[in-house]
Amino acid sequence: MSMTIISLRAALQSLPENAPEAVVDHLFASHLLRELGFESEEIHPQYNTGDGAVDKAARRTIGDDIFLHTKSNPYLLLELKGRDVNLSEDAAQYQKTVKQLKNYLLAPNCQTIQWGIITNSCHIQLFRKHGKVIYPATQCLPLDADNIDNVVASIRKKIENPTKALTIALYNNKGGVGKTTTTVNLAAILTFLGKKVLAIDFDPNQQDLTSSLGLPLSKGSVFEALKERNIELQSTLHPYKFPLRKVNSELRFDIIPADRELTDVSENLLRNYFKFPTLYDKLEFSRQEYDYILIDAPPNWRVFSQLAVYAADVVLIPTKHNNLFSLENAAIVMKKFIPEVQSQKGDGSPIPLPIFFNGEKITPFQLEVAQKEINNILKNAQKEGFDLLSYFYPKYTNANRDLRIHELPSYANIAGSAFSRIPAVYRDRSAHEYYKNLAKEYFLQ
Repeated sequence: MSMTIISLRAALQSLPENAPEAVVDHLFASHLLRELGFESEEIHPQYNTGDGAVDKAARRTIGDDIFLHTKSNPYLLLELKGRDVNLSEDAAQYQKTVKQLKNYLLAPNCQTIQWGIITNSCHIQLFRKHGKVIYPATQCLPLDADNIDNVVASIRKKIENPTKALTIALYNNKGGVGKTTTTVNLAAILTFLGKKVLAIDFDPNQQDLTSSLGLPLSKGSVFEALKERNIELQSTLHPYKFPLRKVNSELRFDIIPADRELTDVSENLLRNYFKFPTLYDKLEFSRQEYDYILIDAPPNWRVFSQLAVYAADVVLIPTKHNNLFSLENAAIVMKKFIPEVQSQKGDGSPIPLPIFFNGEKITPFQLEVAQKEINNILKNAQKEGFDLLSYFYPKYTNANRDLRIHELPSYANIAGSAFSRIPAVYRDRSAHEYYKNLAKEYFLQ
């Protein structure tokens, strides 16, 4: 056993029971970061994020670029608390600390950051940052002398081998809210913006994503790849190519099409073939190949939706302002279905992203009606122990009572473009701007 592992455990054991933050910093933080693979010259204390100072920032030395000296391109942030701060997941102080870390991760000087950690030496949690999206990479884990070596080793393994892709399931338990249209056009606009994208049609009954791009259905190959350990799901993909005649080039993103053989298989039989992690496991290779993986999930909480949500880091939930059921079902996804998957998965993911309105342009009166319904949903959720405010009104705070929900208007025109087998963002200027704004609002920093 190495001296550094012994010293980390010894550092933990040396801390007084109610050690304040300064003592945790002095006796514990440097040992923790060293065990995570960072030398002293690769750690900057009180790093200026551009929106306040975080306790530590770290990055490996690259050639002559020593992070302590250049302060450039930080890779990981560490926000420390004292043992007098309760960081168990159900504590208000935990929520406050997570919010603080997220603000730092999104600050102007932290665009290169990929990881954030909160710890008070009694608990520790790792967060992944991908563009503008921040999600848990572990649960909030208790620390003690018996488990600290294994916990920190597992965190180090994650931060040294980050997945390239952000995996997004598009899901609402209510149909007709534009999940497929959003998947196609989000894939297309992210590709236009220089990202490498894979889109998966995981709705074998509707098959809309596949048909909207004029691609052939799978004739059993996706089914086989999901069932068989030695067949890669990657082998089933089809490229969608859009020619750019002016520059003699093309835009391309990849599609895993719907499999028509899956339409006739009963739910019970599907559950014999597929377990919760099936799609997640099959995407292991793709997570290192793509910047974004988008999964179009069907509108029911059955096997395909469950596998899609389990495979995701985050869930994007389209709703319609004039459809109460789509709003209520978005709340059900957040209160019931996502927590169900989180408990199965065990790393704190996936998390829901805020809802957005996917439909016709909204008049002030219609927005007022929708807000009344949303307020009822929020009140009922609160009675059940769920705080959904930030998922419906993400910019709403005590100081800033912002009731804005992101909108994608002109849905009917965009949906109609499916008949041309071309994503609306490639043929309609307004659709291009709508989806570019969606990508920037949710994903791109």
